[in-house]
Amino acid sequence: MVNQTLSAPNWKDRNWDSSAAHLLTQSVSDWLLEEDSMTSRCERYCQNVMVKPLFEGYVSFDLLGKEISELPIDTRYWIREILLFGDTMPWIWARTVVPEKTLCGPEQRLTALGDMPLGRYLFSHAELERDYIQVSLFDDLWGRRSRLCLSGKPLLLTEIFLPSAPLY
Repeated sequence: MVNQTLSAPNWKDRNWDSSAAHLLTQSVSDWLLEEDSMTSRCERYCQNVMVKPLFEGYVSFDLLGKEISELPIDTRYWIREILLFGDTMPWIWARTVVPEKTLCGPEQRLTALGDMPLGRYLFSHAELERDYIQVSLFDDLWGRRSRLCLSGKPLLLTEIFLPSAPLY
């Protein structure tokens, strides 16, 4: 993996829109509206998909900002921020926000993924549902945000496609 420091793209100031899908070109739409695992999709474009965790830990609800409107109120939330690399190129910056109440039973495993892509874990479960996909273009970077439910328990996934991603 390339040893480089990348700052997190601006995800806080984005406006997310579920109805903007009709404005997308076909190639961008194919990526942003992907219903299956983004990890699996990326694997079709490279030899090796790798994850570099940037941050993992609990935060209080007051540190979530606009994300709080997409999730149930809880005392704490598990945050995981990563870079997903295609071969040695950083393709996606991702942030997962999981209410603490979601992390009971087998879902506790979400706090110990390490360098495993989230998609490998989530899409191996039959009880996974996606509530919606919202898209955004900000600072010339496309992004998507999804609320997923694992065994009926919600989590929020934000993915920002970096300039070297095959989406471009």
